[in-house]
Amino acid sequence: MNNVKDPVVVRFAPSPTGMLHVGNARTALFNWLFAKSTGGRFILRIEDTDCDRSTSEYTKMILDNIRWLGLSWDEGPGKGGDNGPYLQSERLVSYREKAEILIKEKKAYRCYCTQEELEIRKQEAVSQGKQPIYDGKCRNLTAEDIQKHDEKGSGYTVRFIVEPQELIVEDLIRGQVRFDLSLYGDFIIMKSNGYPSFHFAVALDDALMGVTHVIRGEDHLPNTPRHMLLFRSFGVITPQFGHLSMILGPDGQRLSKRHGVTSVDEYRQKGYPPQALVNYLALLGWSPGDGQELFSVEELINKFSLKGISKSASIFDPQKLDWVSSNYIHKEDPSDIAIHSIPFLQDAGIDYVDEDYVVKAMAVLKLSLITYSDVVQKGSFFWNKEYEFNDEAIEVLERCEVGKFIEVLLVNLKDWVEGSMPGEAVRNASLASGIKGKEIYHGIRAAITGMVSGPDLAGIVNTLGPERVQKRLKCVLQKFWMADKNES
Repeated sequence: MNNVKDPVVVRFAPSPTGMLHVGNARTALFNWLFAKSTGGRFILRIEDTDCDRSTSEYTKMILDNIRWLGLSWDEGPGKGGDNGPYLQSERLVSYREKAEILIKEKKAYRCYCTQEELEIRKQEAVSQGKQPIYDGKCRNLTAEDIQKHDEKGSGYTVRFIVEPQELIVEDLIRGQVRFDLSLYGDFIIMKSNGYPSFHFAVALDDALMGVTHVIRGEDHLPNTPRHMLLFRSFGVITPQFGHLSMILGPDGQRLSKRHGVTSVDEYRQKGYPPQALVNYLALLGWSPGDGQELFSVEELINKFSLKGISKSASIFDPQKLDWVSSNYIHKEDPSDIAIHSIPFLQDAGIDYVDEDYVVKAMAVLKLSLITYSDVVQKGSFFWNKEYEFNDEAIEVLERCEVGKFIEVLLVNLKDWVEGSMPGEAVRNASLASGIKGKEIYHGIRAAITGMVSGPDLAGIVNTLGPERVQKRLKCVLQKFWMADKNES
């Protein structure tokens, strides 16, 4: 548990410019766990002020995937709260009003420099070996200068004044970090289009929403000095900051699309249980310290602590995720697996007979599954009347002695009824044909599934039932043995 005295307020603030990445999902999870483990509040805020890239479709998908993960928010879109609205595009008035206040307080100023002018001065600074920061040209404009610009209709941005100094951040995860603000320069808080910069919107929203802890990726660490200066200018208590290390791919490079699946929605579409993905994401950079790797949500909440978060980068291992996922499915009730699996059967156009049949099949298949979508391929012999035989199965079924055994077995299966075990019929067929041991079971399995290995054979036989099993044995007998016999 986290030993925090004051009420905790955290937020997750995704930008709807793309799918919810697993790295962002981990950030959301750690914020959610910290809030839950301290009795705090978890706010969801959508940072949609990037007009060119933000879309309502991405907003909806992000919200849907956060819900799917089970990370319910205390305040945010669709739920409301005392600190709304929760879309930045609906908070523009507050940004503009605060920017004007900062100008009046001499903490910010209008900058009339054009983009072309800024680029020229930037290149000059670089050529002289200087830090390419804003040179403060408009910081000391007179009222007369400003009036002339306004009369000409010159566009402007609003810049926040940064005085050269050392700023120290006591990071909850990384420890003490020092910044030289002489390398930052006066930064933009309002763009020429009337929209806030990322830094201004984030800091003002956090201040107005009473955020006490900002837990985010380490790529935001260089932004922290700007945000701390803004908090001080607002006259509010600065939140505590904690910056999570990056998630890397197996090759040690930052996780990206070249490593394969990276979005939460893709894992959802592949049929991973949401609890399994949450469990695995929690292991990326955090440990309870006791070696435990599989958790219920309640266990994660009870054991989570910021002290357990590592400074080192995490490696996203798809095989480890599969291991976690399979463990979750193996422990599930067959009826629950069926509920999650049926949509994948439907999407594949499979006639699965009825839900009761699927439940019986899941009791047999569950130990073979990594995801719910695996039921389509790994359980193909349950759903498909026409199923393929792999090379091993063909090799087994082409043996004459196996054909002889199946021929005798069919005679002994005439009295087999639903719900009973055909064990006696198998034994009698073995004695009559002289075929024993694994050849028997390889032959039966190959005949009714098209494979020589897989889930429990007795479970498969009893799930398929007498009619399906006998029909398949007759077809296989005709295909692999009787045809040769007839030709001879």
